[in-house]
Amino acid sequence: MNISGIISAIVVGAIIGALGRLILPGRQPIGILMTLLVGIVAAIAGTAIAQSVGVSTTNGVDWIELVFQIGLAVIGVALVAAFKTRGRQRRRSPR
Repeated sequence: MNISGIISAIVVGAIIGALGRLILPGRQPIGILMTLLVGIVAAIAGTAIAQSVGVSTTNGVDWIELVFQIGLAVIGVALVAAFKTRGRQRRRSPR
C-alpha cells in the first residue's frame, strides 16, 4: 500500500465514521481519533462483506457497499461509546 492509499483510507474512514456518528442518536463520548479508527475498520469490513455477498464494484458510487460501511460504523460507534460510558461509570461508583 502506498502513501496515497493510506491517505485515502484515512479520508474515507473519517467520512464513514462521521456519518456513523451523525446517524446514531444522542451524544457519543468518543473522540475524533476513535471515530476515525471505527470509520476505517467499518469501511474495510463493509467492503469485504459487500464483495462476499456478491455486490460488484462499479466505476461510480457503490451505494450498497456504502450502506454496509455506514451501518457497520453506526454499530462500531455505538459499541465504543457503550464501553467508554460503562468504564466511566465504574470509576465513579463507590466500592
